[in-house]
Amino acid sequence: MIVRDRPSILSLFFVMRGSIVPQIAPQIVAIFALGAVVTALHARYPEHFLTFSAAPFGLIGLALSIFLGFRNNACYDRWWEARKQWGQLVIDTRSLAREAGTLLDTSGDAGRAAQERMTRLTIAFTHALRHHLRGSDPWAEIAPFLDRDDVPALRASRNLPDAILRHLGGELSNSLRRGLTTDILGRVLEERITALAGVQGACERILNTPLPFAYTLLLHRTAYMYCLLLPFGLVDTLGLLTPLVAAIVAYTFFGLDALSEELENPFGTSQHDLALKTMSRTIEINLREALGEEDLPDPVRPAGYYLP
Repeated sequence: MIVRDRPSILSLFFVMRGSIVPQIAPQIVAIFALGAVVTALHARYPEHFLTFSAAPFGLIGLALSIFLGFRNNACYDRWWEARKQWGQLVIDTRSLAREAGTLLDTSGDAGRAAQERMTRLTIAFTHALRHHLRGSDPWAEIAPFLDRDDVPALRASRNLPDAILRHLGGELSNSLRRGLTTDILGRVLEERITALAGVQGACERILNTPLPFAYTLLLHRTAYMYCLLLPFGLVDTLGLLTPLVAAIVAYTFFGLDALSEELENPFGTSQHDLALKTMSRTIEINLREALGEEDLPDPVRPAGYYLP
């Protein structure tokens, strides 16, 4: 995720980090070159050159901009919903760590061990969920927070975050059997674990339910056809300005289209996706601090305005 102050008016046109321009530069250059060729041919062979009226392009452009705006809003809703779910994850993990320390009887070694195990499993769940959503290998990051006996069963699971939640529920069940908490207080902890499962389910729903492909394909085709034909509709009225105006229109339409594609999957690692690693590290620091640890990792800092 890009984090930076709003650039000044002078630097606004030269900012590339966080801009969609590098992604769509080939399309913009192609439309500019096409506009230049159309302008040159129109000037050389005006009586034989085929042109179109600009009126249909105005109507089609209006409809296309509305549909692109609708798709952009739908993709942003997915991005914002994912951000709200990870905000809820921060709340629930902190609350679970706090409740594990206050609702379990930690006056003895058994209670303190149960508190530590539940808290460390919660940290492991957070990192595992991030890797699960990004399709990356979590083991180097979560292994320090797991008991050695848990690793074989967790490695065999197809849904690692859910398997960790089952181990978390098992630890709560063991605490109830050993009398480290009461049924009423245990229900509070169980509800917190269920809330973590709810966050995971909501994130998986976003990940596994993209926008309908036919809708995306229609917009892609329409945007390309519109921009490819646009120079033929502008050359009669704009003349030498045709390549520039066509390139500006292409920047707008292709830029909205590319930005929507990035926002559609908010869990990836592109520059506009959510800073999941940053939030995971924050949760880890908070929960390890709740256990009284002092040797804590540093928060993730932006590198070139980018938070991973």
